[in-house]
Amino acid sequence: MTLNIIALLLAAGLASADKSAEQPNILYIMSDDHAAHAIGAYGGRLATLDPTPNIDRLAEEGARLTNCFCTNSICTPSRATIMTGQYSHRNGVTTLNGSIPPERQTLAKMMKSAGYETAMIGKWHLKKEPAAFDYYAVLPGQGSYFNPIFRVRGKAPWPGSTIRASKYDSTHSSDAITDLSLKWLKNREQKDKPFFLMHHFKAPHDNFENAERYDWLYGDVDIPEPESLWKRENHGPKGHPQFGTSVGPRNTRRNMGHHMFVDENLSPEEYKRSAYQRYLKKFLRCVKGVDDNIGRLLDHLEATGELDNTVIVYTADQGFMLGEHDYIDKRWMYEESQRMPFVVRYPKAIKAGTTSDDLINNVDFAPTLLELAGVAKEEMPSDFQGRSFVGQLKGEKAEDWRDATYYRYWMHMAHHDNPAHYGIRTKDHKLIFFYGMPLDAPGAVREVTEPYWELYDLAKDPHEMNNVYDAPEYAEVVARLKKKLASIKKEVGDTDEQYPDLQRAVESTP
Repeated sequence: MTLNIIALLLAAGLASADKSAEQPNILYIMSDDHAAHAIGAYGGRLATLDPTPNIDRLAEEGARLTNCFCTNSICTPSRATIMTGQYSHRNGVTTLNGSIPPERQTLAKMMKSAGYETAMIGKWHLKKEPAAFDYYAVLPGQGSYFNPIFRVRGKAPWPGSTIRASKYDSTHSSDAITDLSLKWLKNREQKDKPFFLMHHFKAPHDNFENAERYDWLYGDVDIPEPESLWKRENHGPKGHPQFGTSVGPRNTRRNMGHHMFVDENLSPEEYKRSAYQRYLKKFLRCVKGVDDNIGRLLDHLEATGELDNTVIVYTADQGFMLGEHDYIDKRWMYEESQRMPFVVRYPKAIKAGTTSDDLINNVDFAPTLLELAGVAKEEMPSDFQGRSFVGQLKGEKAEDWRDATYYRYWMHMAHHDNPAHYGIRTKDHKLIFFYGMPLDAPGAVREVTEPYWELYDLAKDPHEMNNVYDAPEYAEVVARLKKKLASIKKEVGDTDEQYPDLQRAVESTP
């Protein structure tokens, strides 16, 4: 080997080492169904209960997004969007029936190419093997809340090797997932590289089974109720009381009173109040387990001296309805379901207490994480449909940022009786078209419901109590937003030209 070649190899090695030294670790923590208004830092009605001190610390010492939204509020599609940087119609995962094979696990592949050791631990929910990661230990499907089984990367083919998290006393999934992440962090095989760890909690997904140590948490507390639990006013469609599963007995097929085993002999008011209190307490007990385990992760990073060199993200796969408008679950384009929490701590680049109200959504997560990893814009996949918001995290003003975010829910009338719909949200308004057709969405119920529109003036009505679509004074706003909706559908490639029945429904709806 000539001296010139040796010199070139040494230079390449030193350049690689320099890049690795500059790259931060990335810990991406995501829970399931943790609504932003159930996080203290977001200042909702539950903040007085101090439910999330560790997540609040991340927000206080870093940045918090106040207008972050999912593009399809349901678990599998949101996770697919985060992994691919694409909307549901583009990546093909429109419902819970979808999957992402290893060759399309873009975020993991790009992180590995950028020099990271990668791991996926916890709830995966994308069905195919997460083989793009160096290591994985994932729950099969939803997984169990207690003594969960994990599918782990090993010599056997997928689903292959399994391990069970169990002790003499039962082990909760939030504890078990954190145990596995800490074990991986302590015993990494490639410690010369920075790490990219996706740490995904199952909690607080229903049926809200908390660790036993929290059984009496909030036992003597009356959880604050949203006003819309009792007064729905002019929210939603009229004449459709069964749309959306409920806290109280409004939806006779499925409601939270059924889940919480509330005495059906109670009055409707007593039934609803009892169901709400049980629902929120179980939900918040699961949240407490998530937050405490985040504290364990922070303690480890602090003890190892890696805390300030690690980008720590906390988010959820979507929002969740916690009794607002007498709804449970997610799926809706309404605020509490569409909104995602997003906080990130990285003191080397992000000033403590930073906030951004730009309209950001989960197609933007992959390019943002990759930019934080040092990947240049020109190196990112050309089929990404989102943009990096690293500038906003640094407190910079974004140039030419979107003025509306697009949303679509495909799984028509399945599970929680939500009709299929799409729409846009601007900073001041939300326009939603409930087209009421299953189309070709796998898992949708094969029936048609009456189409209708909703418009909310978020500046005047942030809790979406008054659908003003038919109000004469909003005719100009409706026309403008419909034009904007058509433009965005064309921009993202979700034009529905293959569905002539839907096109006729749009044209025939006033």
